[in-house]
Amino acid sequence: MAKKYLMKGNEAMAEAALRAHCRHFFGYPITPQTEVAAYMAKRMPKLGGTYLQAESEIAAVNMVLGAAAAGVRAMTSSSSPGISLKTEGISYIAASDLPALIVNVMRGGPGLGGIQPSQSDYWQATKAPGHGDAQLLVYAPSSVQEMVDLTIRAFETAERYRMPAMLLADGMLGQMMEPVTFPDEVPLPADKPWALTGTKEQRDPNIVNSLYLTPSQLEAIVKDRFKRYELVKAREVLFEEYRMDGAEIVLVAYGATARICKAAVDAAREEGIPAGLFRPVTLWPFPEKELSAISGKAGQMLVVEMSMGQMVEDVRLAANGRCPVSFYGRTGGMIPSPGEIAAEIRKLAGMKGVD
Repeated sequence: MAKKYLMKGNEAMAEAALRAHCRHFFGYPITPQTEVAAYMAKRMPKLGGTYLQAESEIAAVNMVLGAAAAGVRAMTSSSSPGISLKTEGISYIAASDLPALIVNVMRGGPGLGGIQPSQSDYWQATKAPGHGDAQLLVYAPSSVQEMVDLTIRAFETAERYRMPAMLLADGMLGQMMEPVTFPDEVPLPADKPWALTGTKEQRDPNIVNSLYLTPSQLEAIVKDRFKRYELVKAREVLFEEYRMDGAEIVLVAYGATARICKAAVDAAREEGIPAGLFRPVTLWPFPEKELSAISGKAGQMLVVEMSMGQMVEDVRLAANGRCPVSFYGRTGGMIPSPGEIAAEIRKLAGMKGVD
């Protein structure tokens, strides 16, 4: 039986990165993810790796770019306003076709906002992670165990497609403690023939670049990159279904909010309301086809987010008018309760109840 450890989400994710052979971390402290950097500061030097607290978020992400160009596994972590500062560097990483991991433990915004949990960075992660035509792999864990599993998967998938990946969590997941297990062994990264490792006259020099002054050349490179993105959309979609058998009211939620929705679905089922939950695990690629199929069977959908409504737009696009899509959200660091969500389900079911 695998050994279990009681760990905080931020620390479990950091340990998972180390076990995934990440040996280079560059970051800057910001609540509620500072434990990631603190954990790396303790553990990384003992493994012969590099821990460096950069002078800024901008410096940290560009250090990740440099390390990734050398073919090593590298990562940075931050929280919402810090990620905003990193977006230029993230775009450069994507444009250089480099694999790397960026962790965002979201807090309330906009601006400095607050330090409580939020999900208001969905648009930033999936629609505008940086300037230009580019995408990130975006994974949304809903448990501390998934903080572990998806961190390892993010490194592997980023390398497979040569693109950056983001682990999009929130302050609740980062701070909560749960039992976790770690894989006994994670395969070593494969050789990277494109990496800047020095040639010693054994091959032609590699070049990592994101500047193309000829428009036709840049267009061809971007189009080729988007062909790779189509492979990602065909192969890497992840989602979870909960009590979807016969569900007429389908909740759609991700991350920590999906945990709360499960309790609301259970309460609705006890009252005879056929509710279920669909949880996207990859936010990009988004499970559009799967939601489209569900929308043809469900009576209605209810999207629940800790924001003013961002993922709801993707759900409505996937549903394409096949069923009504409603929204319920809390923002500013407010966390919805199971009772609140259950009350919304009752409204949709045309029933009255007590929270």
